[in-house]
Amino acid sequence: MSVAKTAPHLFLSTAHACSYLPTQTASTLFIDPRFPVTPELFGDFNRRGFRRSGDLIYRPHCQSCQACVPVRIPTEAFVANRAQRRTWDRNQDLRVYATPARFDVEHFSLFLRYQNARHPGGTMANPDAPTYLRFLIGRHCDTTFYEFRLDGALAATAVVDTLLDGLSAVYTFYDPLLLERGLGTYAVLWQVAQARRRGLPFVYLGYWVKNSEKMAYKTRFKPLEAYRNGRWSALLEP
Repeated sequence: MSVAKTAPHLFLSTAHACSYLPTQTASTLFIDPRFPVTPELFGDFNRRGFRRSGDLIYRPHCQSCQACVPVRIPTEAFVANRAQRRTWDRNQDLRVYATPARFDVEHFSLFLRYQNARHPGGTMANPDAPTYLRFLIGRHCDTTFYEFRLDGALAATAVVDTLLDGLSAVYTFYDPLLLERGLGTYAVLWQVAQARRRGLPFVYLGYWVKNSEKMAYKTRFKPLEAYRNGRWSALLEP
């Protein structure tokens, strides 16, 4: 990690319900929100398994569990499988537009429809506009909202941070009526293609949890690297 004149304090949350494994409790290690984190320092933390939710930079830190594994795609080594190639081809009629990281009524409406259809009763079900923005936008990094449009209509939005060594897939939400298109998978494939085009070596996918069904899709992107014991190496689990 880069040496700073003053290192940020780290805090550990109290135990709370685990978002990934319903029978487990979790604790979260997070950086002092008051600390002035530069983009370079944010990138350093990201390479060491931290993620962000809005301005909060965190990572799971549970005494009895190490199920949350940071993963990333090495862009030059990545090879799409047959299903991913079909998804790529199926969505070539989409047009992608880069938009600033700010509130947009059309984005927010799609986000609400996605949450209500895909994650009913979840922590982000029916948020108000400020809560939505606090979740997706952070001041420590360069964030872009990429719109995927079908015949002019908004089909999906991918929230992406640009780092010095790659792209970080913060969150993607899409039209639940277009489920057969595989828009979540397509958004990751598109980010890999963009990272390659820009000479960026990685796409960071956040945490993979072996026994979490909703995280299983990440292991379909091969090769995949995992951060364990202070280093990145190939994820060998199926």
